[in-house]
Amino acid sequence: MRHNTNRAGFTLIELMVVVIIIAALAGMVLPRVLPASNDAKAKIAVGDIANITVALKMYRLHNDRYPTTEQGLDILMQPSTSSTWKESYLENKPYDPWKRKYQYRNPGSHNTLGFDLWSQGPDAQAAGDDVGNWE
Repeated sequence: MRHNTNRAGFTLIELMVVVIIIAALAGMVLPRVLPASNDAKAKIAVGDIANITVALKMYRLHNDRYPTTEQGLDILMQPSTSSTWKESYLENKPYDPWKRKYQYRNPGSHNTLGFDLWSQGPDAQAAGDDVGNWE
């Protein structure tokens, strides 16, 4: 009986070496990529806050006041009661890049003559990584 010594395929050791190399590369690359992702999301939040601010200013133009804290940003999703504007002020619910609602306070504690609008950032807590309209 003859055994074929020329087998096609990879040995277990070869596969293990490849897996170890991929794991080592991922271990070096991921710590550099993940913070960049949060930086990009923070920049998206800055743009969202600017867009929501425009919607709030349009609301004020038609209603002579900003929404109260209790009304919040949800009122911007409803059709306007103004005689000159019948559309809603926002098309989509205002969620930050971390899939949480933007925070709104009127009168603001940072903007005492206006409103505070902010995202609590990636950690969902009031901290130094918050993105707000007072920065």
